[in-house]
Formats: sequence, structure tokens, C-alpha cells
Amino acid sequence: MKALLSAVRAFAREEDGVALTEYLILLALLVGGVIVAVTLAGENLGKVWTAWAGWFTTALAIPA
Repeated sequence: MKALLSAVRAFAREEDGVALTEYLILLALLVGGVIVAVTLAGENLGKVWTAWAGWFTTALAIPA
């Protein structure tokens, strides 16, 4: 237990620990932004893809 507590204290004193935490927070924000962007764009892209597929099917249909 002493070793764990000592390691935690040493980690807290180091500047690298703070920088790592900042980078992890930045990474989490970026990942969240990408997820939101893909979700919003995905809904709109789905609508566009469906409309395009309908046009493609109608325009290139073989006349009966």
C-alpha cells in the first residue's frame, strides 16, 4: 500500500502527469466532437443517399 501511495504522490508531483492529463482531456473533447459531427452528418448523408438512389433507380430503369 505504501508503494502505491508513493507512486501516486510521485506522479502528482511530476509535470508529465499534468501534461498527460491535459492531452487526455483534449483527446476526449476531440473524440466527442468527431462523434457528434459524424452523427449529424450521417443523418443528412443518409437522406441524400436515399434521394440519390431513388433518382438513380428511376433515371436508369429499363423501359418496359
